[in-house]
Amino acid sequence: MDEAPSGLRERSLFPSWIRGPQDFVGGLALMAVAAFALWAARDLGGMQGFRFGAGTVPRLLAVLLLGLGAVIAATGIFAPGERLAKFHWRGPLFVGLAILSFAVTIRPLGLVIATFSSFLISALGTPETRWGETILVGLVLTAACCGLFVYGLALPFALWPAFLTQ
Repeated sequence: MDEAPSGLRERSLFPSWIRGPQDFVGGLALMAVAAFALWAARDLGGMQGFRFGAGTVPRLLAVLLLGLGAVIAATGIFAPGERLAKFHWRGPLFVGLAILSFAVTIRPLGLVIATFSSFLISALGTPETRWGETILVGLVLTAACCGLFVYGLALPFALWPAFLTQ
């Protein structure tokens, strides 16, 4: 463990056999995501002979993520590494809110408003946001999404709210 500036040893929340706490916790987090993916894909059909089922790729990727998480967690046990860094909630909170906002607003408000507003909400995840640039990039990405999904792939998304198009 590192010496604190006062000369005292910093106290760790982890037992001494965990030499790299950040790797260990990161590996456990990846394994938890993989376990959730395996649980979520439990009702999907698997492979039948040489034919892929709907659950084949999600399960395959979940097993790979589980293995990768186990390797990273083992690295945290056997190799010295970084202490556990402070977790900042602002970024994940606003990105999660942006995803939720998009899911809730895509049908009633249309693709243009839902995409642009969710981009602006996600930009709140950092204090370093420069709003002029953010709005410009949001407009370009919104136009690209509309061009790709509505015109390029011909998906049945309404571009604008129904009350504006009637």
